[in-house]
Amino acid sequence: MAQATLHDGSSVELEIHGDGPTVLLPVNPRPAEGERADEMRKWRMDPELGLSLIRGLRDAFRVVAFDYEGHVMAVPKPDTLTPASIAADLLAVADAAGADRFAYYGYSWLALSGLQLAVRTDRLSALVMGGFPPMGGPYAEMLRVTTATHAMAGPAPSEPTPQPTQQRSSGAGEDFDWSSAEVTLSQDQARQFVTLYEALQDFDDRAAQSRLTCPRLCVAGSADTIPYDERWGGVTVDIAGAVTRHRAELEAAGWDVRVLDGLDHTQAMQPANVLPVLRPWLDAKLGR
Repeated sequence: MAQATLHDGSSVELEIHGDGPTVLLPVNPRPAEGERADEMRKWRMDPELGLSLIRGLRDAFRVVAFDYEGHVMAVPKPDTLTPASIAADLLAVADAAGADRFAYYGYSWLALSGLQLAVRTDRLSALVMGGFPPMGGPYAEMLRVTTATHAMAGPAPSEPTPQPTQQRSSGAGEDFDWSSAEVTLSQDQARQFVTLYEALQDFDDRAAQSRLTCPRLCVAGSADTIPYDERWGGVTVDIAGAVTRHRAELEAAGWDVRVLDGLDHTQAMQPANVLPVLRPWLDAKLGR
């Protein structure tokens, strides 16, 4: 199995599927199992999320799948998970896969990572950002949330529960009781996201638009917003609001924008909802 060496000397495994234009997909290609899978199904989440995305693309594209989020949780980078380092890591993945040019699809913080990549390289053939706005991003709000998370983090990780860098799903039964959620991240795991959002406080995403040249798509659920109580920083992270407020400006800057009606952050990342948008768009922009 191919591996890419990252900025801190650690390595991440790559799975390569299919043939055609290369698409980098930072997802876990291995399905969740057992109780974890059952819990995901309870919240109407696909336990095979990464694999389902791969299956939906591999007949027309060369899909390079790598669990970057899983990697940074297993090998935290508390002082070095900066936008520049992430972009370097993504380029290292492309190099290890032998891809000079490639498309990239990321969701949530992995979407903002794609934007940081796009302003640092001309190797992107297409960029898809899901669950994070290309303009008007909630960088200050996410710094508050991640700082609060770090303050509550323990000395060592345990079995993960819904994390404060994610949105709750209202897909089944009662909403998740966010105010009573327990932080299961270690200090280093939590600190790396503080490092990331600290480094993004001066990032001007509107000014960055002039540096983007590849085809690009933004996807978000119309219900992708969550208020965090004081325990989590006392802010509202409003992805849907940012996308809709800036939609005309984004389209004028060259973005295609798709708002998925009624879907929250978790729902809008499920393959059954995103593939009907992602696949035709990639076909149109990269199809052979």
